[in-house]
Amino acid sequence: MARRIIRGALLLDAEYTALGIVRSLGRRGIPVAIMSGDHRIAATSRYVRRRIPWSDTSDAGRVAQLLSLATEHTWAGWTLFASSDRSARLVAEHHAELSSYFRLTTAPWDVVRWAYDKRLTYQLCAELGIDAPWTAYPRSLAEAAALDPEYPVILKPAVKEQYNRFTRAKAWLVRDRGELLARYADAATLVAAGEIMVQEVIPGGGEAQFSYCALCDRGEPLAITIARRTRQYPLDFGAGSTFVETVECPAIEESARRFVEAIGYSGLIELESKYDHRDGRYKLMDANPRAWAWHSLAQRAGVDFPYLLWQQAHG
Repeated sequence: MARRIIRGALLLDAEYTALGIVRSLGRRGIPVAIMSGDHRIAATSRYVRRRIPWSDTSDAGRVAQLLSLATEHTWAGWTLFASSDRSARLVAEHHAELSSYFRLTTAPWDVVRWAYDKRLTYQLCAELGIDAPWTAYPRSLAEAAALDPEYPVILKPAVKEQYNRFTRAKAWLVRDRGELLARYADAATLVAAGEIMVQEVIPGGGEAQFSYCALCDRGEPLAITIARRTRQYPLDFGAGSTFVETVECPAIEESARRFVEAIGYSGLIELESKYDHRDGRYKLMDANPRAWAWHSLAQRAGVDFPYLLWQQAHG
């Protein structure tokens, strides 16, 4: 009798966001494998049955490796999960090729790009009338010098795919014009100048920071969690949450629903907002077209996003 092939989940990259996906699926007996260029934390989980190193650092090489796994080995029919910005973009941009062999949990690029590139995120907010912080997009040091913002401001990257001290910090605080120019020049050595944004500072810490997290199907939210990131680290521009509590917030839910409906979003998305006590409005700060850092905490509130995403991919 021929052995039955059980097709599972193939996670692209082993970022810490992938660990919750591995555990969610692995505990249900779903086979999990990881493709990663290094030995990150998710690859150490007991639920990972196989670890496959990327054979190439280029996008073309990685797509070719995935297609080779599908056509020359037994990986056709597996479900791809993107756990980083780069892997989300990779799957989205090569959606047609990859969907011929794999089940995908990432939407095509014409959808994903609105959450991947924060310049487009804020453009869409302006078009939809969704509140967002004042943001400028200087493409050179001269354009940065021409700005006259109310200080302090922050510098933040429009795209967070590269991993360096600018993208890792999430935001750099700038207190005056001299610091703005120095910081801008520094950031321009780490990312493309056109990807550096200058943005107003919304006062408050984690108690004013909210996340709308959802599994969507062509613009329709199927499962949602809204959480307040009560404690975060670092305290000012938290890269990680240390205490999260679920809340009800109709204002955030209404604007987030308009955002995902406008782009016809499918899959997991996190929309980060911050309450501005100066005008009583919630400002959309960021968007993540993939699993976010604390998604596994939502399981404690009854919403197991990775497993729901698996079920969505399998009809």
